[in-house]
Amino acid sequence: MKRGIVLMNLGSPDSTSVKDVRKYLNEFLMDKRVIDIPWLSRLLLVRGIIVPFRAPKSANAYKSIWTAEGSPLIVLTRQLEAALQASMDYPVTIAMRYGTPSPKQAYEELLRREPGVEEVLVIPLYPHYAMSSYETAAEYAKEQYDEGQYPFRLTILPAYYNEPAYLDALADSFRPYLTGDHDHLLFSYHGVPERHILKKDPAGTHNLQLADACCATESDQATCYRYQCIYTTQEVAKRLGLAPGSFSMSFQSRLGREEWLKPYTAKRLEEMPGEGIKKLLVACPAFVSDCLETLEEIAVEGKESFLHAGGESFTMIPCLNVQPPWVETLRAYSLQPEIVS
Repeated sequence: MKRGIVLMNLGSPDSTSVKDVRKYLNEFLMDKRVIDIPWLSRLLLVRGIIVPFRAPKSANAYKSIWTAEGSPLIVLTRQLEAALQASMDYPVTIAMRYGTPSPKQAYEELLRREPGVEEVLVIPLYPHYAMSSYETAAEYAKEQYDEGQYPFRLTILPAYYNEPAYLDALADSFRPYLTGDHDHLLFSYHGVPERHILKKDPAGTHNLQLADACCATESDQATCYRYQCIYTTQEVAKRLGLAPGSFSMSFQSRLGREEWLKPYTAKRLEEMPGEGIKKLLVACPAFVSDCLETLEEIAVEGKESFLHAGGESFTMIPCLNVQPPWVETLRAYSLQPEIVS
């Protein structure tokens, strides 16, 4: 079967101008799977309150990480595309959930390069299933596929938080940083509202108070972001031989006043020095490409907060980006003969 590959990431503003950032934030925050309230309420909240105040601040944050080639997330995703393409014969391209290129543009690019393509495999660059990341990317890819009435079959790679090859690649990316002097390793995942977790659990079996588990059944675990983050943390810790107490997990990027998954990264970074953790490593496994949330929120703001609270050293472990084990993992996924979405 002739197959084409689409690597699908979050997206980025076209530039660091307030105008472009405002446009990007409007598209992102108006997504019903990001802020899941009625459309009119969401419109008033996003365009009347959040974006007017957030856009100038976000524009400054993007300026602090922007490169000569453009947005780090776009640049790194393009580099990943090139690395994967160099390792296989299937045509590879990229798409973004917000901004450009869209899934539609990606499908048309694959058809241009391989007119006889029979299947397109979309690989969301989100290892864990969350309503506001993996699900919205997958559903957007499907919507644009249905609208275009394309001649090929569309397949979405399932979330791979528990896939051994991904976990091995993640552990390998941490290993060089563990040889230095540090007190603790913090796994900082992107946060989501607790409401999102409960919303994906119609059976009502989730328990957000359990530290080392979350939901009881395999069907619930398939769509439970918190459970999947706990699983990834525990499995990577096993691969690295981390002692209990030498690592922990938290959740970053909280928006608004409602309850999000806890503990909050920002709060933990302020607390840790007082607990005797002075030399900290931080990794962000919810992201496979470094972006605003890692390069600015953690490596700049998080570091400043930790050091100000009495920390002595702070190191952010880069995302998987274009590391060879990660490219090989994607290659293996791409070459699977039969993939069930």
